[in-house]
Amino acid sequence: MSPRRSYDQYCSAARALDAVGDRWTLLIVRELLAGPRRYTDLHADLPGVSTDVLASRLKGMERDGLTSRRRLPPPGAAYVYELTGRGRELLPVLQALGEWGAPLLAERRSTDAVRAHWFALPLLRCLAGLGDGVVQVRLGEGEFYVRLGAEDGPVYGEGPAPEDPDARLSLDAESCAALGRGDLTLLDAVRGGRIEVAGDGALAKALRET
Repeated sequence: MSPRRSYDQYCSAARALDAVGDRWTLLIVRELLAGPRRYTDLHADLPGVSTDVLASRLKGMERDGLTSRRRLPPPGAAYVYELTGRGRELLPVLQALGEWGAPLLAERRSTDAVRAHWFALPLLRCLAGLGDGVVQVRLGEGEFYVRLGAEDGPVYGEGPAPEDPDARLSLDAESCAALGRGDLTLLDAVRGGRIEVAGDGALAKALRET
């Protein structure tokens, strides 16, 4: 592994960038906020990253106490990477960065890759304050779920939730992007039919009454 680079500045922002300022590092954090991931899964959901760079970033993040690696018990017997408590503290950093960058999603380029779960963090921010629970989200690009009020562990996940969700939402990627930019409010999205809400739980009721 190449020697660690540093700005060599006695400044908290510079120290933070020493740890997470390299290309791909924060996007690896974004993926691991969904829970433990295998190397192959990370590589598949980070289109454009080389295997060498991904391996180097993961080693650096483990060295800096942001991630850990463990072997799954049989029959899995594969290694997975997961965030430490220190790594999970980057959630509000990524949400703030995503909010700042949301206006840049006004137009989707033909070269842009997309994964459904990339919309989990901005949607999590929009749903904050509605109560705790699990919300299953379906987009044309796929499914993911978010955990509202999660204090520890994964805050979202790909595919169906492992338990019965408290609410189910159906919408498209354009509406998710508009919510993130602030061009569309949750109230207008639900009342205008751009978000379909299903479920009988308190969260579903709160969403319908937003």
